[in-house]
Amino acid sequence: MIEFAVGFFIVVGTLMSLFSSLGIIRLPDVYNRAHASTKSATLGILCILLGAFFYFFFTHAESSIRLLLGIVFVFLTAPVAGHLIIRSAHRSKVRLADISVRDDLQSHLDGRELRKK
Repeated sequence: MIEFAVGFFIVVGTLMSLFSSLGIIRLPDVYNRAHASTKSATLGILCILLGAFFYFFFTHAESSIRLLLGIVFVFLTAPVAGHLIIRSAHRSKVRLADISVRDDLQSHLDGRELRKK
């Protein structure tokens, strides 16, 4: 049963990483690509690390603090880094794709620039 759970987490993590790489290739602009890489890769890496943690915990009766720290570190830093990359791209006025319908941050940036003047 443990081998099934470990295999499940590793396969799900691998599939999420695969979807992330496909999203980076297929999506039209930097905003969508960053979203795909951040969300899918974070979930993929978390599932793979969780599967490795369960494997060592249940088969070797060892709990690896390195795996737990890796899970916490990836969970906290990857979404923040993705958000900062997208925000800096928007502030640098990187254009949206032509198929994008609306830009929710534009009014926020326009309002802030007006307050500075």
